[in-house]
Amino acid sequence: MLNTTLNITGQWHAAYTITRHEKRVFAQLKGKQIDAFLPLCRVAHRWKNRTTVMVELPLFPGYLFVRVPRRSRVDVLATPGVVSLVGPRGNPWPLSDFEIETLRAGLDHRNAQPHPYLVVGERARIRKGPLSGMEGILVSIKNSLRVVLTINEIAQSVSVEVDSDDIERIYAKASASAVA
Repeated sequence: MLNTTLNITGQWHAAYTITRHEKRVFAQLKGKQIDAFLPLCRVAHRWKNRTTVMVELPLFPGYLFVRVPRRSRVDVLATPGVVSLVGPRGNPWPLSDFEIETLRAGLDHRNAQPHPYLVVGERARIRKGPLSGMEGILVSIKNSLRVVLTINEIAQSVSVEVDSDDIERIYAKASASAVA
């Protein structure tokens, strides 16, 4: 997990990067003393010579997160490898401080891996542990439960392994037409 905590003012934004340049961009932002967060996951990679090694890859390929005041956005955009901040031109979408800070604190304690972006499904809230309060979609993979956490602003999701005791179902509110 790569992150810096040098500049704590401003809002969190997702920065879209050139493919496979996330770590390089992160290092440049760190050099500019910009608060940045690049969540990584460890993946086994098998080379052509049949050697297997563990590599750290971005959890959200093509994205990293920056916390900058409005006047410093140009510093991020001027960084080689940054394509844009996610959102309408000139007014990028702010991300929730709660979501980013919870991800920063909790991803090291869960077996996180990229997951396809999901829109529909059973919603669940993590009740215990470092990702407590995060909401997502409950899925079952190879006899284990995972909650898919989604950051809608960048259309990216990540799944984290959970124990059934650590989650609670979120019930959808009935609409007025369904009640009548």
